[in-house]
Amino acid sequence: QVQLVESGGGSVQAGGSLTLSCAASRYPVNSFCLAWFRQVLGKEREGVAGLASDGSTNYTDSVKGRFTISRDNAKNTLYLQMNSLKPEDTAMYYCVLDLKCVGVRRLVLFGPNLPVWGQGTQVTVSS
Repeated sequence: QVQLVESGGGSVQAGGSLTLSCAASRYPVNSFCLAWFRQVLGKEREGVAGLASDGSTNYTDSVKGRFTISRDNAKNTLYLQMNSLKPEDTAMYYCVLDLKCVGVRRLVLFGPNLPVWGQGTQVTVSS
């Protein structure tokens, strides 16, 4: 019944790397906009990176040059490669598929229009 399942979270030292995966069980990842969001308890959920069906990407300023969003169509899986991790990257990370995508920039800035959410994976970066 769960349509998006995240994995790959864990604890790493500052400056380290981690790759998150989001496996889609029903929707083809090459046909929709997808994104990664993150949330700390007590704060609003924040858009991190977005990927459109044509390959266009968008990143929030704080992760540009450090994070890369990508997909593997054969595996029907979305990825987030995170390098040079900082303690402020610590959060619960969620993947989302937008069934009514207007554009990846809007998706990252304002959130999805018709979302399918994963349940999240925790990333903890220690100093």
